[in-house]
Amino acid sequence: MILEAVMLQVKTGLEVEYEEAFREASSIISSMKGYISHELQRCMEVEGKYLLLVQWENLEDHTIGFRQSNEYQEWKKKLHKFYDPFPTVEHFEKVKLS
Repeated sequence: MILEAVMLQVKTGLEVEYEEAFREASSIISSMKGYISHELQRCMEVEGKYLLLVQWENLEDHTIGFRQSNEYQEWKKKLHKFYDPFPTVEHFEKVKLS
């Protein structure tokens, strides 16, 4: 399993509209092969800042399966207009501690 982590900055004044658009777009990502779960967190200190966490079975399910799909084009259409600056996506794997 891998964790996709994205720090998002939504344009000022569009937070309510963004959250509604994200609710609608959630069905897109959750239908993808390799998808496990996702959550959107709102920052308490910085207005318009969000953290998106998505769990995927493997890296390729996100980078190829989702990002190269028609569904991703719909995701982009619904959500990318809200971001400034455009977010950086990073992927993490759990560190085995024992």
